[in-house]
Amino acid sequence: MSSNAVRRTALGFQGGQVLSLRLPEEVLTSLRTTLKEGKERWVEVEASDGAVLVDVGQVVYLRVESDEHRIGF
Repeated sequence: MSSNAVRRTALGFQGGQVLSLRLPEEVLTSLRTTLKEGKERWVEVEASDGAVLVDVGQVVYLRVESDEHRIGF
């Protein structure tokens, strides 16, 4: 994966809301670390299409799409 590649991700929140983001790999790595450690409450996430301030205490899952290329519907 190139250094400027982005990964399609989804943050799931309590209550069922889902936030879809396209994150550079280094931002995704930082977000994963923040979620695992649980030391911070709010974190600003720099997505490819803008910044989002996230309450990590409300996140119930982080889904990252594989970088496999698929053909079909």
